[in-house]
Order: sequence, then structure tokens, then C-alpha cells
Amino acid sequence: MTGFLDILDLVLFLLLAWQVLYLFVFAIANLFSGKSYFPTAHRKRRFLIVFPAYKEDSVIINSVKTFFKQDYSSDFFHLVVVADQMTEEVCLELESLGVYVLRVAFDNSSKAKAMQYAFSKFSENDYDKALILDADNVVDSDFLDRLNNCFDAGADAIQAHRKAKNLNTNVAVLDALSEEINNSIFRRGHVVLGFSSSLIGSGMAFDFNWIKNHVDLLKTSGEDKELEAMLFKEHIYLTFLDEAVVYDEKTAKVETFSNQRRRWLSAQFYSFISSIKDLPKALISRNYDYADKIIQWAMLPRVILIGLVFLCSILTTLYLWSWSVKWWILIFVLALSLSFSIPDELVDKKLRKAFRYIPILGLKMFFNLFRLKGENKKFIHTKHEV
Repeated sequence: MTGFLDILDLVLFLLLAWQVLYLFVFAIANLFSGKSYFPTAHRKRRFLIVFPAYKEDSVIINSVKTFFKQDYSSDFFHLVVVADQMTEEVCLELESLGVYVLRVAFDNSSKAKAMQYAFSKFSENDYDKALILDADNVVDSDFLDRLNNCFDAGADAIQAHRKAKNLNTNVAVLDALSEEINNSIFRRGHVVLGFSSSLIGSGMAFDFNWIKNHVDLLKTSGEDKELEAMLFKEHIYLTFLDEAVVYDEKTAKVETFSNQRRRWLSAQFYSFISSIKDLPKALISRNYDYADKIIQWAMLPRVILIGLVFLCSILTTLYLWSWSVKWWILIFVLALSLSFSIPDELVDKKLRKAFRYIPILGLKMFFNLFRLKGENKKFIHTKHEV
């Protein structure tokens, strides 16, 4: 029996340790990132800004009005809102602001369908670049200038820095914390070590013709992961533009957070299952961005990883303390990884108060592991509660 438990302990440790080490390496790299600088562009590119909007009457007008405050010449960007099941009153107000409104009522709504419909209305070369934003996203007045400068410097695709615009509940604080850790590890840290950034789902900018020719290939609610796979298979580098900030509304309630994460987790799981066969070829062909992405998709959600490592540390301490040493070292390395990834501005009383919700969210995430079937095909609308 002891021999079996010894093997089980080692197998569990190895399965979790590689994930902790992965986080640690990129968290350390994140510490060496600096401000990106791109010279003023030689020319202004034409941007199409797409807002997929499903029942977003409460937030879309403010987002659009804010975007029109760009320093960028209004002759070089146009806004299109895919108004899925939105009121005619809001649609008319959007049109009065100069927005191209596409009224739709999809049977099975999704961001992918909205994007597909939007790009079907334009021909190749109508624009130079395309930007995808969520209906609640707000950007600074220099946002398009920053994107244009980055594209002028040679970028092929860009992920902007998405951060919270609300910290009104404990869940929203933890949601914001999670996103900033992702920014540190999967974007900033990756770029420092020469890897591509990962996509978030909004604040994504692409070559217009590229996204128009690829958007019809999207099939699931995990459109950002599908786009990542397409980009990396074609060896297109994805730049993280840290200084171009997209303010995004964070989920305020536990149930909303859980539903959102279930969809994300399902998309990650099915992305991994569908792409694992490509890993050997990606490594042999030195397509390290795609290989790295497949490895990322194999990882457990952080809150579950933390819970499992801590649980194993406690259990091995109680059973045989000599087994527990490696687990406590792993806990320490994981704690360092997370501490290196949390921005200073989030470390305050709100964060300390929000920590008590971590076990609740951890349990929700754990049970979500058993509710993934078909979730990547569903559209789960995130309600706006602020």
C-alpha cells in the first residue's frame, strides 16, 4: 500500500509541479518588462471598430460616445455595432452618433456570429485594420494612435491591455486580480521571453483582410482561442501593447463569475483536445508559439491548482511529513509566482477582504469541471450589474 501511495504522490506532484514552474518562469520574466515605445507612425491606417452587442442597451451608448473622443482623425475610423436583440430606441440613438448599426436577432447568439455578420458587410481592403471590442469597453483618447504606431512599427496583430473599470464587489476585485495575473504571465511575461501574447476576447486588433478571411472559420463560443490557433499556425506574432488600455466591466456576482468561467473552461478544454495532436509537429517545425499555446490549454485553472497543491501539502503532512517537504516548496514557489504577477495598485484593503471568496470560487470552478460538455457551443451572456 505504501508503495502505491508513494507512486501516487510522485505522479500528482509532477502533474502539478510543471504547471507551477510554468507560471513561475513567466512571472519572473514579467518583472523585466519595460514600457514599450513606438515612434509616431508615418501614415494613418483606416480602422474598423466592431462592437458585438447582445442585449447591451445599458452600456453600449456610453462606450460608443467615449470611443468617439479619440485624438485619431474621425475620417480614419468607423464604428459598427452588431445590435443583437436590442431596442430600436438605442439603435436609433447609436445611428444619430454616426454608428453603422446592424440589427440582428440570431437564434443562437454568439460573439462569433456577430463578428461574422459584421465583416460580411465589407469588402477586402475597405479598411487596413480591425479592432474588436466588447459592448462595455471604454478606451483612452490616444488608443487608436497607440495601435497605429505599433502597427507602423511592424506588428501583425495586437492585444491591448485590458483592465478593470469597476471594483465594486469582492467578486469584481478577484475578477480584476485574475485578469491582471493573466496579463503579467500570459502576455507581458511571454513577450519578454520572445513568445506571443495571448488574446483576451476584446481589445484585439488584426489586419483587416486577415480577420475578414478567417472569421467565418469560428465555430465555438471560445472565439479568442480559435483565433489564437489560426494566428500561431500561420506563424503570426501577437504583440501585447501594454500602454493601450481597454477598461472592461468585471463580473460582480459569484454566479455570473461561475457561468462565465464555465464557458471559458469548456473552450479551453476543447481547444486542447482538438489541438493536442498538433503538438509534435509544432515542436518539430519550431512553431513555439503554437506549441506553447497547446501547453497552456493543458493547465488547470489557477484557483483549482492552488487548492490541489495546498490540499496535497496538508494530506502528506498528516500522513508522512517527509513527503510533504516538496509540496510546501511547491506552495512557496506558487505563492512567489502570484505575488510577482499582482500589480501594486490592486494590493489594498479591498483585495484582502475579497480573499475570503476564493474558496467559494474555487469550489464553483471545481464543480464546473464536470459541466463542460457542450458549453463551448453555448453563448452565456454576462449581465451588467453596475
